Amino acid sequence: MSAQCTDERVNQVTPSLFKTFPSLESFANADLKDIEALIFSTGFYHNKAKSIQGFAKKLLNDFDGKIPKTIAELTTLPGFGRKTANVVLSEVHGLVEGIVVDTHVNRISKVLGLTTKNDPVQVEKDLMSILPKKYWRDISLYLIFLGRKSCKAHRRFCGECILKKDCPSSSVVQGV
Repeated sequence: MSAQCTDERVNQVTPSLFKTFPSLESFANADLKDIEALIFSTGFYHNKAKSIQGFAKKLLNDFDGKIPKTIAELTTLPGFGRKTANVVLSEVHGLVEGIVVDTHVNRISKVLGLTTKNDPVQVEKDLMSILPKKYWRDISLYLIFLGRKSCKAHRRFCGECILKKDCPSSSVVQGV
């Protein structure tokens, strides 16, 4: 549900969603309009409702209701790309196969000169090639925090940034 939506909004919607549909079976057998009504405020609710229901059905039919343990399997689920698969793999199973690349990680990786790519999958590959695997889980959290707090998309606060002396894009380094 997080696509084009804030975490805050998703967190407002999920309690009533899971109260109404407490199991995979209840999601799989629900009327799509009932799911849509509960997630309307997240935007793109038609597609999201289809993905939620498709996810529940596929999980029940193909994986015996259990969350898969590989990126390859997770990305067969409706609504799952590499980003979501990496989050689920890490949070549910404690496994790390890749790096979560959201809009902040994508942008900050370019600001820091870690990649020149725009495609999240390519950004992930670039980051994986330069970072030891033991940092793959945490790097996303750090870059997301940095992107939300000091290195915002429309305004950077380079003077306040912990990386101001090392960042190739910093106005502090450039003397701006």
